[in-house]
Amino acid sequence: MTTETTTAPRGSLYGDLWRRVPKEVAYLFIAFPISIAGFAVTIGLFSAGAGTIITFFIGVVLAIAALYVARGFGTLEVNLLEWTGRAPIKRPEWQDARARTGFFPWLRAVLGNGHYWLYLLHTMIIDFPLKTISWSIMITWVATGLGGISFWFWNSFIPNGDQQWNLSTWLLHGAISAADVRLADNIIYFVLGVIFLATLPFITRALTAMHWLVARGVLAAFRSDALEREVATLSESRGAAISAEGHSLRRLERDIHDGPQQRLVRLQMDLAAAERQLDADPEKARGLIAEAMEQSKEALEELRSLSRGFAPPILLDRGLVAALESAAVRSTVPTRVVSELPEGTDLPQEIERNAYFVASEALANAAKHSGATSIELRVALRRLPEPDETWLDVIVSDDGKGGATTVAGHGLSGLEERLRGLGGTLEVTSPAGGPTVISAHVPVTTSARGSTD
Repeated sequence: MTTETTTAPRGSLYGDLWRRVPKEVAYLFIAFPISIAGFAVTIGLFSAGAGTIITFFIGVVLAIAALYVARGFGTLEVNLLEWTGRAPIKRPEWQDARARTGFFPWLRAVLGNGHYWLYLLHTMIIDFPLKTISWSIMITWVATGLGGISFWFWNSFIPNGDQQWNLSTWLLHGAISAADVRLADNIIYFVLGVIFLATLPFITRALTAMHWLVARGVLAAFRSDALEREVATLSESRGAAISAEGHSLRRLERDIHDGPQQRLVRLQMDLAAAERQLDADPEKARGLIAEAMEQSKEALEELRSLSRGFAPPILLDRGLVAALESAAVRSTVPTRVVSELPEGTDLPQEIERNAYFVASEALANAAKHSGATSIELRVALRRLPEPDETWLDVIVSDDGKGGATTVAGHGLSGLEERLRGLGGTLEVTSPAGGPTVISAHVPVTTSARGSTD
């Protein structure tokens, strides 16, 4: 087998450069006055804050104002660079848990956040001189290019007078006559204009690349930020998983105590009474045994009902869709299952078990509280390009009265905690009058059954 590689024509690469020139020129043009404004405002605020720091309150307020203004100008710079077509720059994490606990924790969170100081450094010191240089180069290149190719036109309106110096005379050292000076100037300036315009895409690309590299180095999020967020998310997910598991165990304990356990105690008492009456009054003993049989049936039904909160055998044998269809059949409200999973999709067992539990709980809530006449249960996979992840969506919608909310200690709150433990999310949309839509989203890695490489 042979493979062919194709190389894009040089002309198309040059055309790609030109397609971004208008935005790059616009960026370089407007970014210069923006940098002047940022420099003037931040240096004024910060200098005033430093000068009045002895008063503490006024000085700190002015310094923080300078930090927030610098953050605004830095964010604008990143947005403008992305608008020109440069690669996105990951934004810093500005939110801090300390900032929500009072004024002084907020103050420490702002002043202790290195991103604020880097944005101030960029706006007050780095950006203004760089923008001045790049703006001057860009204006020179554009003006020379456009002025050169149009020199033949506007030069005809300028009288020669007593002009002693011409570009053509200087370049050719008097090799041409005075009558040909204007024509030679027109040709030379036109060639220079063409050269400057032909190289303009390389200049604008280089200048915007310079600003993008500076912004990525100073204004981007730290790599440690992502690690800290991941650690915080994992800690939160672990806590949510433990809380959800504890909630489930407490509910199971309560349900067993209030239901099957009471019936089994009654069953034991009936059997003991029947044993005592077996010789003395066989008819009464048979009646007690019949009651005991009824108690055993009811206890069995309650145990089966409780077991629905666990993974049924059909889930292990036939997969998630079959288990959801079985749950839909058992629902007291007519339920339609819509599967958008690709054929042969193989989900991790833990994901399938939790998806089944979430769907069963949502169906039970809808049957108990919504007053719905129909329910739709939809399951699908969704690919997110950024970040490169696959998510499983389980969506339960009903035509009931609406008004569903996530109240602590109740069913939907437990589902939210369970999903957080898996790194997922729960969305509840339930306006008054309905409909109610409960959407569970879980990150998942998928493969295909029987696939070969």
